[in-house]
Amino acid sequence: MLPRDELLKGVENRDEIARVIDRAEQAIRTWEVVVTDFLSPPILAEIDRVFGRLTDITIQKWGGYPQAERQRIGIARVDIPFETTEIPVVAVDIAGNFLFDPANHRDFLGAMLGTGIVREKVGDIIVLGERGAQAIVVPELVDFLETSLVQVRSVPVKTRPIELTELKIRPPQKKEINTVEASLRLDAIASAGFGISRGKMAEAIESGDVRVNWKDVTQSSYNVKTGDLISFRGKGRLEVGEVSITKKERYRVQLTRFV
Repeated sequence: MLPRDELLKGVENRDEIARVIDRAEQAIRTWEVVVTDFLSPPILAEIDRVFGRLTDITIQKWGGYPQAERQRIGIARVDIPFETTEIPVVAVDIAGNFLFDPANHRDFLGAMLGTGIVREKVGDIIVLGERGAQAIVVPELVDFLETSLVQVRSVPVKTRPIELTELKIRPPQKKEINTVEASLRLDAIASAGFGISRGKMAEAIESGDVRVNWKDVTQSSYNVKTGDLISFRGKGRLEVGEVSITKKERYRVQLTRFV
């Protein structure tokens, strides 16, 4: 079977990666395609690193659309080809009038978890403003959510399945930004990249809305470096490019914003 101890050496998300190894061993043993629940970006990144050195299995990731953050993984023996279409995910529409009681990502996720389901069964949630949201889930939850998810905040909602092609996904757009800062502090760099005040960015960092390389960072003083990916909930992502020192010993930073 797989070299479990070697694969788990140095991993941060040990329990989650161990469960994926269990699924991989099941795929090897049964000669079938085995699928995980939805996994978060930090887990997915570690899986790429851990499983990338294995030659006897293959993995495919799918979360309903190409840019999905949370994805399920299909695992099979390397000689059993399969497509992402064999990784089952479905979309649901959560419709309501949120004009007078706006709801954010946390509100929709909280309402879904409040029905008794677990986070691992839910993929991305796409907030649509005053008309509600769309969510990607495992297929076995659809009937349950249709009858159980009837309110988000104070707003009555109707939940129904939709086709993946009906997801309101905007194609990612890139914007190149150059900034000169006194330091490489997260609040300074993210403020310049996302175009909001440093004070508001510090509040967002402290409240847990900002991650670096998919890891929670709640200290504004955290220093970023070239290659770091900063994600800001609801605002997109920011990649830190080349960093150089000016004559006045300040930092000139190239940034790419994905919105």
